[in-house]
Amino acid sequence: MHALSAYSRLFALTGPLYVLVAFLGRLPMAMAQVGTLMLVFRATGSNEVGGVAAGALAVANAIGAPIAGMLCDRHGQRIVVLVQSLAGTAGLIGLVLLAHHGAPNPAMIAMSAALGAVLPQVGPLARVRWRPLAARSGSDQRRLVDAAFSYEGAADEASFALGPALVGIAAVLVSPAGALITAAALLAVFGTAFALHPTARLTGPAVHAANTIPARTTGTDHRPVDGRFLTAGLLVLILAQWSVGVLFGATQTGTNALADSVGKAGVTGLVHAMLGVSSALAGVATAFIPARVPQRRRMLAAGVALIALSWPLLLVDSLGPLIGAVAVLGFAIAPFMISVYSQAEHSVPPARSALAMTLLAGATSIGYACGAGVAGSLADSSGHTAAFGVTVAATALALVLAVVRQRGSRAAV
Repeated sequence: MHALSAYSRLFALTGPLYVLVAFLGRLPMAMAQVGTLMLVFRATGSNEVGGVAAGALAVANAIGAPIAGMLCDRHGQRIVVLVQSLAGTAGLIGLVLLAHHGAPNPAMIAMSAALGAVLPQVGPLARVRWRPLAARSGSDQRRLVDAAFSYEGAADEASFALGPALVGIAAVLVSPAGALITAAALLAVFGTAFALHPTARLTGPAVHAANTIPARTTGTDHRPVDGRFLTAGLLVLILAQWSVGVLFGATQTGTNALADSVGKAGVTGLVHAMLGVSSALAGVATAFIPARVPQRRRMLAAGVALIALSWPLLLVDSLGPLIGAVAVLGFAIAPFMISVYSQAEHSVPPARSALAMTLLAGATSIGYACGAGVAGSLADSSGHTAAFGVTVAATALALVLAVVRQRGSRAAV
């Protein structure tokens, strides 16, 4: 099946409304972290407190998302995502109110953590719905799922480019509080719509068990038949996704350090958005890769591209070259992530797929916090080049894990 035909069939299965809802429903997550950072900084005048609040949100989401994923596997997504959307809306508004009334720093940090714990991970949960949808399509189910994961990878990258940009626009036109109120409105409308969409009925243990899609005849990705979940292969994929999170955090921190050194700190978000734009384009293009190329081989190729395209960051010392280097690096990110998510989805029992997807999302958040923290310390002591060194180290780790995954898959055949 041609990639364009696969995309056309995918969207025909759901209708355009679902595609719109699932995309806009993930924007609040993309807006919350940078919005919290800006809001708490504005309220306290402290970068440290703002950073701690944003970090608390990220870590709490990394813990809360897999718990929500496990509940979705057990009870279906409808009730879980609905509760998360309403609780997340209340949390966003509550954080704004605390900041507005000058609440103590610990109270704002605690509210940020509570908010992170309940924010729904719409992107990973949307991936789970494609398997039962593809099972209704007849032939070429595996190809449809691969195309769906390519689209979801691109949608994630686009949301994490658009989300911070929306925060920046709302902060300039209104205030940081206005940015989080905008996120709350999006979550209330589109998070709820995602929860209540008819595709949510296609989740839960009974549905997963009835919609198992066989592996390709290439013998690349073997779904466990004994119900095992936390295998060595899945741990490698979780670490791989963690390394991508480190890349994101370190690159954003290095970008901020360089932009600040040339007196243009306000453009950090726009420069970093270029990473998301190029990554989204590459994500869409992965659906055109022939189906005979296994995911583990795609992961290895993308790992090589990551390290090859990251080292130019060590040479930049002005915004022009930085924009070019960041944009080029983005072309390797989505293909790597799509392969990681695809392999994880196909290496766990169907009834545990939501947990697997949200574990990967949580690993990304933890990696982001680690990368930003280490790169921030290095940037303060040694400048932006040292921060970008963390980016390059993360890509080296990603390549090593891709090699491990490749060898492990061969051993399993």
